[in-house]
Amino acid sequence: MRAKALWIVGALKAESRDVAFDPGPDEVLVETLYTGISRGTERLVFTGGVPESEHDTMRAPFQDGDFPYPVKYGYSAVGRIQNTDQAGALVFALYPHQSQFAVPPDAVVAVPRDVPAERAILAANMETALNVTWDSGVSAGDRVVVIGAGVVGALTGYLCARMPGTDVCLVDIDPSKEALANALGCGFALPDQAKGDADVV
Repeated sequence: MRAKALWIVGALKAESRDVAFDPGPDEVLVETLYTGISRGTERLVFTGGVPESEHDTMRAPFQDGDFPYPVKYGYSAVGRIQNTDQAGALVFALYPHQSQFAVPPDAVVAVPRDVPAERAILAANMETALNVTWDSGVSAGDRVVVIGAGVVGALTGYLCARMPGTDVCLVDIDPSKEALANALGCGFALPDQAKGDADVV
Protein backbone atom coordinates (compact mmCIF):
# COMPACT_ATOMS: atom_id res chain seq x y z
CA MET A 1 0.00 0.00 0.00
CA ARG A 2 1.05 3.61 -0.49
CA ALA A 3 0.44 6.81 1.45
CA LYS A 4 1.61 10.43 1.61
CA ALA A 5 3.82 11.37 4.56
CA LEU A 6 5.37 14.60 5.77
CA TRP A 7 9.15 14.46 6.12
CA ILE A 8 11.44 17.07 7.64
CA VAL A 9 14.38 17.03 5.23
CA GLY A 10 16.43 19.99 6.49
CA ALA A 11 16.26 22.98 8.78
CA LEU A 12 12.93 24.68 7.95
CA LYS A 13 12.45 22.32 4.99
CA ALA A 14 9.68 19.76 4.66
CA GLU A 15 8.32 17.71 1.81
CA SER A 16 5.48 15.33 1.10
CA ARG A 17 6.78 11.89 0.20
CA ASP A 18 5.12 8.78 -1.17
CA VAL A 19 5.74 5.94 1.27
CA ALA A 20 5.05 2.25 0.91
CA PHE A 21 3.82 0.14 3.78
CA ASP A 22 2.64 -3.43 4.10
CA PRO A 23 0.02 -4.01 6.83
CA GLY A 24 0.59 -7.18 8.78
CA PRO A 25 -2.26 -9.69 9.12
CA ASP A 26 -3.02 -8.56 12.66
CA GLU A 27 -2.53 -4.82 12.14
CA VAL A 28 -5.19 -2.13 12.05
CA LEU A 29 -5.33 -0.05 8.86
CA VAL A 30 -6.21 3.59 9.59
CA GLU A 31 -7.14 6.31 7.13
CA THR A 32 -6.06 9.62 8.67
CA LEU A 33 -8.61 12.41 9.07
CA TYR A 34 -6.56 14.86 11.16
CA THR A 35 -3.08 15.20 12.57
CA GLY A 36 -2.01 17.71 15.19
CA ILE A 37 1.16 19.77 15.08
CA SER A 38 2.93 20.50 18.34
CA ARG A 39 3.99 24.14 18.28
CA GLY A 40 6.86 23.47 20.68
CA THR A 41 8.20 19.97 20.07
CA GLU A 42 7.63 19.86 16.33
CA ARG A 43 9.04 23.36 15.85
CA LEU A 44 12.22 22.10 17.53
CA VAL A 45 12.31 19.16 15.10
CA PHE A 46 11.48 21.40 12.10
CA THR A 47 14.31 23.84 12.89
CA GLY A 48 16.81 21.03 13.43
CA GLY A 49 17.15 22.06 17.07
CA VAL A 50 16.86 18.69 18.81
CA PRO A 51 20.04 18.45 20.91
CA GLU A 52 22.17 15.40 20.18
CA SER A 53 21.83 14.38 23.84
CA GLU A 54 18.04 14.12 23.33
CA HIS A 55 17.94 12.19 20.04
CA ASP A 56 16.78 8.98 21.74
CA THR A 57 14.44 10.68 24.23
CA MET A 58 12.70 12.74 21.53
CA ARG A 59 11.93 9.81 19.23
CA ALA A 60 8.22 9.61 18.50
CA PRO A 61 6.32 6.32 18.22
CA PHE A 62 6.54 4.98 14.66
CA GLN A 63 9.05 7.68 13.68
CA ASP A 64 11.09 6.99 10.56
CA GLY A 65 14.55 8.47 10.03
CA ASP A 66 16.87 9.96 12.61
CA PHE A 67 17.49 13.42 13.99
CA PRO A 68 18.31 15.94 12.85
CA TYR A 69 16.89 14.85 9.45
CA PRO A 70 15.51 13.45 7.28
CA VAL A 71 12.83 12.41 9.73
CA LYS A 72 9.13 11.54 9.57
CA TYR A 73 7.85 12.97 12.83
CA GLY A 74 4.58 13.61 14.65
CA TYR A 75 2.55 12.00 17.39
CA SER A 76 -1.09 12.98 17.14
CA ALA A 77 -3.34 11.37 14.54
CA VAL A 78 -7.07 10.71 14.37
CA GLY A 79 -8.58 8.50 11.70
CA ARG A 80 -11.02 5.72 10.84
CA ILE A 81 -10.22 2.02 10.86
CA GLN A 82 -10.46 0.58 7.33
CA ASN A 83 -10.24 -3.14 8.07
CA THR A 84 -11.19 -5.74 10.71
CA ASP A 85 -14.56 -5.92 12.43
CA GLN A 86 -13.88 -2.41 13.74
CA ALA A 87 -14.06 -0.82 10.27
CA GLY A 88 -15.41 2.73 10.47
CA ALA A 89 -14.46 3.23 14.12
CA LEU A 90 -12.82 6.56 14.97
CA VAL A 91 -9.46 6.13 16.71
CA PHE A 92 -6.53 8.15 18.06
CA ALA A 93 -2.92 7.06 17.54
CA LEU A 94 0.53 8.39 18.35
CA TYR A 95 1.60 8.40 14.71
CA PRO A 96 3.47 10.83 12.40
CA HIS A 97 1.75 12.93 9.72
CA GLN A 98 0.73 10.34 7.13
CA SER A 99 -2.44 9.89 5.07
CA GLN A 100 -2.85 6.20 5.93
CA PHE A 101 -0.97 3.80 8.19
CA ALA A 102 -1.06 0.37 9.81
CA VAL A 103 -0.28 -0.33 13.47
CA PRO A 104 -0.87 -3.08 16.04
CA PRO A 105 -4.38 -2.92 17.56
CA ASP A 106 -3.02 -1.82 20.94
CA ALA A 107 -1.50 1.31 19.31
CA VAL A 108 -4.94 2.87 18.71
CA VAL A 109 -7.45 4.18 21.23
CA ALA A 110 -11.16 4.38 20.46
CA VAL A 111 -12.53 7.92 20.40
CA PRO A 112 -15.84 8.23 22.30
CA ARG A 113 -18.86 8.70 20.02
CA ASP A 114 -19.64 12.16 21.43
CA VAL A 115 -16.13 13.53 20.73
CA PRO A 116 -15.64 15.05 17.26
CA ALA A 117 -12.55 13.90 15.36
CA GLU A 118 -11.14 17.44 15.21
CA ARG A 119 -11.33 17.67 19.01
CA ALA A 120 -9.91 14.18 19.57
CA ILE A 121 -6.66 15.39 18.02
CA LEU A 122 -6.01 17.15 21.36
CA ALA A 123 -5.62 13.80 23.16
CA ALA A 124 -1.82 14.03 23.26
CA ASN A 125 -2.01 17.59 24.64
CA MET A 126 -4.63 16.56 27.20
CA GLU A 127 -2.38 13.72 28.35
CA THR A 128 0.37 16.29 29.01
CA ALA A 129 -2.07 18.60 30.80
CA LEU A 130 -3.29 15.73 32.97
CA ASN A 131 0.28 14.82 33.94
CA VAL A 132 1.01 18.49 34.76
CA THR A 133 -2.09 18.61 36.95
CA TRP A 134 -1.19 15.38 38.78
CA ASP A 135 2.46 16.39 39.21
CA SER A 136 1.48 19.81 40.59
CA GLY A 137 -0.41 18.32 43.51
CA VAL A 138 -3.43 20.59 42.97
CA SER A 139 -6.25 19.69 45.33
CA ALA A 140 -9.75 20.88 46.17
CA GLY A 141 -9.97 24.51 47.22
CA ASP A 142 -6.53 25.51 45.91
CA ARG A 143 -5.81 28.86 44.30
CA VAL A 144 -4.11 27.92 41.03
CA VAL A 145 -2.22 30.08 38.54
CA VAL A 146 -1.39 28.63 35.12
CA ILE A 147 1.19 30.70 33.24
CA GLY A 148 0.70 30.58 29.49
CA ALA A 149 -2.68 30.05 27.83
CA GLY A 150 -1.45 28.00 24.90
CA VAL A 151 -3.00 24.60 24.21
CA VAL A 152 -1.39 22.75 27.14
CA GLY A 153 -1.81 25.68 29.55
CA ALA A 154 -5.46 26.12 28.62
CA LEU A 155 -6.17 22.39 29.02
CA THR A 156 -4.36 22.39 32.38
CA GLY A 157 -6.50 25.31 33.52
CA TYR A 158 -9.62 23.48 32.32
CA LEU A 159 -8.73 20.38 34.36
CA CYS A 160 -7.82 22.34 37.50
CA ALA A 161 -11.04 24.35 37.29
CA ARG A 162 -13.04 21.11 37.52
CA MET A 163 -11.68 20.33 40.99
CA PRO A 164 -14.13 21.33 43.73
CA GLY A 165 -13.59 24.83 45.07
CA THR A 166 -10.50 25.67 43.02
CA ASP A 167 -9.91 29.23 41.89
CA VAL A 168 -7.95 29.07 38.64
CA CYS A 169 -6.37 31.99 36.80
CA LEU A 170 -4.75 31.71 33.37
CA VAL A 171 -1.97 34.26 32.87
CA ASP A 172 -0.93 35.23 29.35
CA ILE A 173 0.57 38.21 27.53
CA ASP A 174 -2.24 38.09 24.95
CA PRO A 175 -5.37 39.86 26.26
CA SER A 176 -7.54 38.08 23.68
CA LYS A 177 -7.01 34.84 25.68
CA GLU A 178 -9.41 36.15 28.33
CA ALA A 179 -12.43 34.86 26.41
CA LEU A 180 -10.86 31.39 26.20
CA ALA A 181 -10.06 31.43 29.92
CA ASN A 182 -13.63 32.37 30.77
CA ALA A 183 -15.04 29.68 28.48
CA LEU A 184 -12.90 27.10 30.32
CA GLY A 185 -14.12 28.23 33.74
CA CYS A 186 -10.95 30.12 34.61
CA GLY A 187 -10.14 33.70 35.49
CA PHE A 188 -7.62 35.63 33.42
CA ALA A 189 -4.81 38.09 34.09
CA LEU A 190 -2.07 39.79 32.15
CA PRO A 191 1.37 39.20 33.74
CA ASP A 192 1.45 42.52 35.59
CA GLN A 193 -2.04 41.89 36.98
CA ALA A 194 -1.44 38.38 38.31
CA LYS A 195 -1.87 37.91 42.06
CA GLY A 196 0.96 36.39 44.06
CA ASP A 197 -1.08 34.44 46.60
CA ALA A 198 -1.53 31.14 44.73
CA ASP A 199 -1.19 27.72 46.34
CA VAL A 200 0.04 26.19 43.07
CA VAL A 201 1.68 27.87 40.07
